[in-house]
Parts: sequence; C-alpha cells; structure tokens
Amino acid sequence: MDATPGTDALEPDDNYRLADRDDTLPDLEADRQKRRPKAKIVRQVELVEKVLFYDPSADEAALNRAYVFAVQRHGDQERASGDPYYGHPVAVSDILADLKLDANVIMAGLLHDTVEDTDTTVEEIASLFNPDVAALVDGVTKLGQISYSSQESKQAENFQKFILATTRDIRVLLVKLADRLHNMETLHFIKKLEKRERIAQETMDLYAPLARRIGAYEIGSRLEDLAFAHIAPQARAALQMRLDEMARRNAPDLSRIEADLRALLDCLGIEYELKGRRKQTYSIWRKLQRKDISFKDVADIHAFRVIVPRREDCYRVLGALHLHWHCLPDRFRDFVSAPKPNGYQSLHTTVTATGNRRVEVQIRTPQMDETARNGVAAHWTYKNAVYGFDADAAREAGIDAERELRTFAEMLEHGADAEEFLEHAKLEMYKDHVFTFTPKGRLVVLPSGAMPLDFAYAVHTALGDTCDGAKINGDRRSLRTKLRNGDRVDIIRADHKRPLGGWEALTMTGRAKSAQRRLVRQRRRENEEGLGRSMLDTALRRVSIDPVDLDTMRVARRCGHENLPGFYRAIANGELATRDVLVEAFPGLADDEDIWADRLVIGEHDLEAFVAGADPSIGHTMQLCGACRPVPGDRIVGTRQGKSDVEVHAIDCGRLDELDQGDAEWLDLRWTALALRDGAATGRIRMRALHKKGVLATLCAAVAETGGNITGIETGERNPDFIDVHLDVEVQDLRHLTQIVTALRSLSVIDTVERERA
Repeated sequence: MDATPGTDALEPDDNYRLADRDDTLPDLEADRQKRRPKAKIVRQVELVEKVLFYDPSADEAALNRAYVFAVQRHGDQERASGDPYYGHPVAVSDILADLKLDANVIMAGLLHDTVEDTDTTVEEIASLFNPDVAALVDGVTKLGQISYSSQESKQAENFQKFILATTRDIRVLLVKLADRLHNMETLHFIKKLEKRERIAQETMDLYAPLARRIGAYEIGSRLEDLAFAHIAPQARAALQMRLDEMARRNAPDLSRIEADLRALLDCLGIEYELKGRRKQTYSIWRKLQRKDISFKDVADIHAFRVIVPRREDCYRVLGALHLHWHCLPDRFRDFVSAPKPNGYQSLHTTVTATGNRRVEVQIRTPQMDETARNGVAAHWTYKNAVYGFDADAAREAGIDAERELRTFAEMLEHGADAEEFLEHAKLEMYKDHVFTFTPKGRLVVLPSGAMPLDFAYAVHTALGDTCDGAKINGDRRSLRTKLRNGDRVDIIRADHKRPLGGWEALTMTGRAKSAQRRLVRQRRRENEEGLGRSMLDTALRRVSIDPVDLDTMRVARRCGHENLPGFYRAIANGELATRDVLVEAFPGLADDEDIWADRLVIGEHDLEAFVAGADPSIGHTMQLCGACRPVPGDRIVGTRQGKSDVEVHAIDCGRLDELDQGDAEWLDLRWTALALRDGAATGRIRMRALHKKGVLATLCAAVAETGGNITGIETGERNPDFIDVHLDVEVQDLRHLTQIVTALRSLSVIDTVERERA
C-alpha cells in the first residue's frame, strides 16, 4: 500500500476495511489533517511488517483490520496530550511487537481500550477477530459498570479481576504492562498533580513489582524510574545530578577498567560481548533506603556485563576475574546454580579493579541475558509450526509463569475481599529472597524476612493449615524466627486445622496471611453456626418444643435462607431473632402473651442495667466473661450452667467452643440503650513493640490522647528487637476501643497491635 508517512492507517482500501462497514476512514483522515498529532504514531504498515519479520505466519489481514478498527472506534477521542487517542493502543502494540509476541497479543494491544472507552463489546471482538483476542481484551478491561465506595475499592476490584484473568493467561499481564508503560511515558500531560501522583504510586506498588515477578526487568525498571519522577521529583533530580557528576569524574578509571577487562577476556580465548551499565536512579534510591547507607557506599552504580556463549564459560570468566582482581566475598551471588523464582540467571561479583575502584561484573549467556531483560516474554517461538509462548522452554530456563502467579490465584480461592487481596498481593510481590530447604532437600524460595509459617504455606496449603511448630536445622525454634539462606526447615504438624494465635506477627507473605485469614473466617463461621443452633434449641425448649419436632430447613427457607449454615449464622449474628423464628415456625405463639411476658428487659441495676434479654424468672445475676472481655457494641450472648450466674460473652469468644460441647443454656442478649450511651468496660490490647527506651511511655501517651484509661499493663516475651505488651484499657464502647487500637497501630514503634481475645 503506497501511503504518505504517518497517514497510511487512514487510506481507504478494500483489503483493510471491516466486512460490514463503509463509513470509516475518509472522514477521520480529513479530521486528522486539521489536528496533526504532537507525537509520532507508528504507521500501520510499520507495525504489521515488524510482526511479520519475526512471525511470517501471522495473519496479516487480521492485524490490518485490528489497526483500522482501533482508529475507527476511538474516532475523534483525544488524550490529555491532545494527540488522537488511537495513538495509545498503537504504541502499546508497538511495545508488544518489540517483545516479539504473537499476533493475537498485538491485536489485543490495539483493541484493549475499545470495550472500556467505546460502544464495542467483547462479543463483537470475538466475532470480528477471534475468541482468543476477545479473552485477552476482556482480561485487561477495567470494571467500569460497578459502583464503588472509594477509589481504593475501585483499584482493588480492578486489580483482583485483572490478576484472575492473568492467572488464566500470562499474556493479559504483558498487555497490561505495555499499556501501563506507555501511560507512564505520557503521564506528564495530566494536569492534576494528585492524579499523577496516584497513578505513579499505583505503578510503583503494583505493576513494576509484577513485571519483576515474571522476570521482565527492563519494563519493571522503566516503570519504576518513570513513577519515581512523579513521586519524588526532587530526590530523582538530585540523584541524577550526582550520577552525571560521578560519570564525568570516573570516566577515565572506567575506561581503564574496561580495557583491562577486555584484555583478560581475550586471554581466555572465548567469544564474548562486553556491555557497560549504570544503575537507575530509583534502584539507587531504594538501596539507600533499604540498607541505610550513603551514596558513596553504593558499590554497583557502575557495572559491566559479560555475555559468553555457554553456561560453563560463565564460570571460566568468573574464575579469571577472581584470580586477577580481589573480590568482595559478601557481594558474590550465583543465580546460575540457584536461579531466582522468576527465572533470572546470572553470576554477580564485585571486584576491586584498576585504580582501587570497586565495580560489579555480571556474567551470563545470551539466553540468560534475554530472559533477564524480558523474563517470560523471552520465550515466544515456533513450536509445532505455531508461533507462541513455549511454556516448556520457559520452564527449562527456570521460568514457570503459572507458578509465579499461582499464589495470587490461591488468595482468590481463600475468599479474601478485594481490598484484602490487594494488600496481600503487594506483600507477595516484593523482591529479595532467601533459599531454604525441606527435610528431603527440596528448594523453597521465599521473600526475605519470611518465617516458618510462610515456609509451610509455600510447600503446601495443608501443611500451613496444620502448622504447630518448626525445627530449623534440627533444632526446635520459635515460629517468629526469620529464615536465612540455606536453612533446612521441618514443620511440626497438629492433628487438625486451626489459625495460630498471633498469626499476623508470624507471617510476612501474602499467601500465608490470606490462608490464615481464611482459617479465621472458617472458624468464626463454625462458631456462629454452632452458636445459632444452640440458641434456637434453647428457645424451642423454653416454649416446651422438642427441637427434633422442627422442620428446620422449611423454617430456614421461610426466613429467606437456602441453607442451614447461613440460617444459623443469621441467628447468631442477630439478623434473625429467635422469637421471630419461633413465630415463623409456629404462628400461634405470636398471640400467647404468657410465653413472652417474662422475657422482657431485665431490671436496671449493676450489670443488668446494661445487658438485656435474659429470663428474670429464673433468678440470676450476670458477670462478664474474663476471657473475651466484651464491651458495649460487641455482639453478645449469655451462657448459664445449672443455677449458676449468667456469663456474658462476645460472639467470637474462644470459650464458646467448649461450652457448646456441654449442657450450657444459651441466652440471646443485647446491650441496652443505657449501655450504648453511658457504658464503660475494660478491653485488653496486645501489641508487639520495638524493644527500645521510652517505648512504654509512648504507648501510654497514645492511649491517653484518645481518652483511654490504662488500668493494667504487662510485658511478655522480649528479645533484642521486640517486646510483647498487654494493656488493660477502660473504654466507653467498641468504637472507642477501635480508635485506641488504630492510634497505637499508627506509631512507628509498633510492629503489630490487636484486641486480645481468649
């Protein structure tokens, strides 16, 4: 097709038109001539030829149709820069073509915004192109039709949907990363500072780590540096100035080191390629923060990369380097024999080279270099005459895309809500690792700072669910022990599943936290079901009805519940009053005032002034459970054994399990209006704080500032880093207690804090 530069996408041609349309391109071309783009847009022929160069079998006609479809559907839409909107999906597809991905991915890049920003449907894309392209577009499309309570909820919902699609097809992630990269490259056109900063922070928190997760370091590094420019522009500018100054000052030394390195490699008699590299500003900033060091102490600002043909050549070069120059032992890393989880392989060593200057050298093969830059995207090739992702070749290179995102899928299976999922996903994506082993020698790679419970869940969910302790290198150790490289971990199992007390302080991976939350939810549901069943049985017996005479399923359905567990939980949670259930089952009870007369609010004296719902005819007094310490605002129930006092429990009290197995009578209680207005109770707070001078004074001051009155304080387990503290605090109600916990959680000296339950 003969076309002028920059306009060939708009030339009418029967080969490129959509089958059922004749109203597309000429008017758009005329409109475009009136407003020339500020940025160069990759031409249709250029994009198609780029794809055909690495995949001659690609469907050329479909690629052309997708380009025209994107131009047509986005029409006169503009970006914040004033450029035609279709330039964005074209740029995204160009990035994907640079990665040499299959034609369906390129078409998805062209079409990825049509469903969200035009009247196009996923079904239309499937019919005009193919279902594979439609599925990719659908995976990238945001949830635009749902009402959100906050921007954070919207982000979390979008991310959850996107990850779900990605776990089915890794190509969704690659399209999204290309989309985000081009958006970040043009972010400066957005006028609102707050919006730029929010998008940049989202990129830094989610998308850059995801890129690194699948080994796409080149995209990840670019995303980080672009985001850094908007999040901390002054810091970036200062670092850039120092880097430029250092480059000018060190240029002669680096030239001499390069010459010496070439001479050394020439003596080995092997083919090689030598590249220089300067660390990006954000990578330096992150290292300065993480290691608490000064700029002059960063050893790998300047590095050389040696590319050699074979794996064994990597070790030959390493040996020659260490014989020629002194190495820094603590700066040597062998990622060839022990690749990173995303498949990254390379030898890293830092040597004291010519001029007594420290310099890092990375040694790898061409395949390792390609994988290091593009990760999973480096493994698109022909297999069985079809061009696409070669999962077998990727696994041989150490990349298992399905494995890398499996932990996110498992979090979804654990039933976490969107915001909880987003929180754990962020934890899961961060980067440094420790290499540990099972008793049988299986390698388990974990994030730095991981503990035995994280290890257990990394091996198998069932192992984590039943974890009761751990042996590390043969010795019984605390579950708070941080694992180190080379540790051999043997998990001690309990005979049943249960959440571990204080599990938040025992886990740091998103997978483990999500699984423990699932166990907590499961235990809570089981407790609520048992409690609801007991409350209903007790209510039936009080009106002289044997529970076996009740058709419970029929009554549950009449109360709006299709299953008994949900029905019982509704009773336990107070959504259904036992009186209403009895009346629904036996309508004649509604008019029998004698049955209900002695079950009104009890007299207003002592605790009974604050708790209502027990039977005054049985002669009783009440006391709060010392284990769960309920406060006004908690959902409460009462238990009574024989003629003993009524004990008031919070709905999630740990003692209710054992009471449910006995002959305790269950009472449906509630706080009176007086309690909710003028209540006072003592709540217990458990926290893990930094072990340093003045920490207790800081905690007490925070409680006092929120209006709490500390009535007791205990210290528990302590080590050189942390100390456990238990506070008894007099509060007005549940909201007041929650405010105090939140205030404590915001303190820099606090590691974890929670309300303590039995």
